[in-house]
Amino acid sequence: MLKTIIERPEKTEAGRMKAAPSIRWVLASLSLSMLMPSLDTSIANVGLPTLAEAFGASFQQVQWIVLAYLLAITTLIVSVGRLGDIVGRRRLLLTGIALFTLASLCCGIAPTLWLLIAARALQGLGAAMMMALTVAMVGETVPKERTGSAMGLLGTMSAIGTTLGPSLGGILIASFGWETIFLVNVPLGIVNFLLATRFLPVDRPDRKAGQGRPDAIGTLLLALTLAAYALAMTMGHGNFGAANIGLLVAAAFGAALFAFTETKVKSPLLRLAMFRESSLNAGLAMSTLVSTVMMATLVIGPFYLSRALGFDAAHVGAIMSAGPLVSALTGVPAGRIVDRFGAHRMTLTGLIGMIVGLSLVTVLQGKFGAAGYIGPLVIITANYALFQAANNTTIMKDISSEQRGVISGMLSLSRNLGLITGASVMGAVFTLASGTTDITAARPEAIATGMQITFTIAGLLILAALAIALAGGVFAKRAALSEEAP
Repeated sequence: MLKTIIERPEKTEAGRMKAAPSIRWVLASLSLSMLMPSLDTSIANVGLPTLAEAFGASFQQVQWIVLAYLLAITTLIVSVGRLGDIVGRRRLLLTGIALFTLASLCCGIAPTLWLLIAARALQGLGAAMMMALTVAMVGETVPKERTGSAMGLLGTMSAIGTTLGPSLGGILIASFGWETIFLVNVPLGIVNFLLATRFLPVDRPDRKAGQGRPDAIGTLLLALTLAAYALAMTMGHGNFGAANIGLLVAAAFGAALFAFTETKVKSPLLRLAMFRESSLNAGLAMSTLVSTVMMATLVIGPFYLSRALGFDAAHVGAIMSAGPLVSALTGVPAGRIVDRFGAHRMTLTGLIGMIVGLSLVTVLQGKFGAAGYIGPLVIITANYALFQAANNTTIMKDISSEQRGVISGMLSLSRNLGLITGASVMGAVFTLASGTTDITAARPEAIATGMQITFTIAGLLILAALAIALAGGVFAKRAALSEEAP
């Protein structure tokens, strides 16, 4: 896979051909840096019943094992991206790998539940560093004409990690105990640290980025704002009460206060002027919308397959694995297509393909059994891989060095916010459309109706993303014409 991306020869000025074998090892390290945090996003979920029994805790208590990890990533990923711009992306990535590995060891030997949750939060901090800076390092290690292929590879590794987590976790717990779902990261982390130390390029001094100091006030405000939003979306499992509304109000107030603060500090965490770039705004908005829809397929699919179509748990798991498997297989080819045909064109193609797939889900509801769901799911996820490679390439390809880390963090944040919103809001839409407050007790016909309505709304969200992409292309052409005009 790495050989396919990197060892395609490039012409020198003299017309000779050369290869860059060391970049293969660079991408091996970056791939591991994307695989490890993605694996731990899903591997702990399968162990929650075992962990509840091991620590004598309630399900609500052990849920914090997952929530602490996700909250740490969501609240800190932009801040660590900016910190990487200031202190050096390679240095901070190595710190993230080391912290993630050490925290994984602490998770595996934790004697109490609350120490395990604290270790998971530290693991989330390491994961935030790895996820933000891995994408940022692509711009420093891969030629621009191969950016799409590299982004496709990282998307593949993310999909593999997410797909592999539940099955690998189940095998490890059954064979060796719950501790091993965390300890498996230790050898991976050691190998990754050695690869990164040996092959990642040394940070080049950047005077513009280096002149700044970490924006402590902005970092704290953004972290609290994102934490309030994430908790509002996850508490109550879609049933919004007074606490959820209060957290959303706090998040809105925090966002306004953060924006005001960033205009007053000398070295802001986020330079608000960069949001004048229509392509950046469009890319982040589309990433959030598309991630919201993709999470909806993961949340709603199991209920539809089991309650409406009558499949047992084993068959539901096998059918649901088709989506991530397709995403893993199509990531690298999607990246190469982006390099060949252009990021903007492939962004539009991916979004149109997703709309087709979502439409087919509603049209084929109840027809052709499993095939009537797997077929559209394959179309959705294949085009999602194409969109993701194209959109990531558009955002990261021409970013200046001093902003690469923070914008990479914002890209990862937009995806995480979409996943959190999709799990909560689209889950609530599904419950409401099914006409019941208890989805587990709903009739099969109600589940089917709820699925059709929810996927129709999901299609409208992708249609909105397509409109944003088309508008972004128009603005880009106008800007190009204005620059060419005398």
